[in-house]
Amino acid sequence: MALTVAVQMDPIQAIRIAGDTTFALLLEAQSRGHTLLHYTPDRLSMRDGRVTARVEPLRVQDVEGDHAALGAQERIDLAEVDVVLMRQDPPFDLAYITATHMLERIHPQTLVVNNPFEVRNAPEKLFVTAYPELMPPTLITRDKREIEEFRAEHGAVVMKPLHGHGGAAVLRVLPEDPNFGSMFDLFSVTFREPWVVQRFLPRITEGDKRIILVDGEPLGAVNRVPAANDIRSNMVRGGTGGATALTPREQEICAAIGPELRRRGLILVGIDVIDGNLTEINVTSPTGIRAIKRLGGPDLAVPVWDAIEAKVTRPQSA
Repeated sequence: MALTVAVQMDPIQAIRIAGDTTFALLLEAQSRGHTLLHYTPDRLSMRDGRVTARVEPLRVQDVEGDHAALGAQERIDLAEVDVVLMRQDPPFDLAYITATHMLERIHPQTLVVNNPFEVRNAPEKLFVTAYPELMPPTLITRDKREIEEFRAEHGAVVMKPLHGHGGAAVLRVLPEDPNFGSMFDLFSVTFREPWVVQRFLPRITEGDKRIILVDGEPLGAVNRVPAANDIRSNMVRGGTGGATALTPREQEICAAIGPELRRRGLILVGIDVIDGNLTEINVTSPTGIRAIKRLGGPDLAVPVWDAIEAKVTRPQSA
């Protein structure tokens, strides 16, 4: 069945398509005959309860620099499309949260992927704490004394902002670190939210595995190895991806969280696992699909769209 699909994303002209999961989803949608509409979050509006956006018809091709053709802009009622892909990158800030409230007005009559209510209520570094038995020791706080006591118990730790993304401001703090006071002061004036403090996992040098789950099922993974002299494995921070398979422990993690992801309507999710420890559950705009395919794995855009099409409830015209 042909669907009308609106994608809420950062400007498509500026993306790097080689590693962009949203672009992979758009290519697959177009290949299935779906109509694509593009808009940026600042063009989302709500008036008298109606949620609208100024959209552009979109055609895509897998050619870097010539990957998107946009038509004339028009305002549409998003309640009249079949699917909205909420794919703008974080930060998970008040603007992002507001967008989830607006899109919640049209879901599920218009299927929003991922479910905006559940995205809002599953911040990636908080949602994961529902599974402490799968995680490394973790503290969420702004309290200096709590951090010092946690460090005294666990030695080297990693500090990062609770709503950070892309590896920004992820710092390793040594057991006896003369920079800790300055780091604490810097975090205090830079981030208003609490911070995540986790026991440092030395085997990060062997990789941080990104596992993609589609409707709760693990279907592919990429092992991201940090660059030399860095603890951050994010590919935007210089990490390199390698082909990988799931270990029994990683399969156990996926089996534990998969049913809850499915129940919440989180169709496309990326989890991060370091040395058998679950560290994040990414639900806002998870990436990894193109890297997995490039490394010889499956094209996960296919099962994503199979899942989306199975969930569309709007009657389709013949």
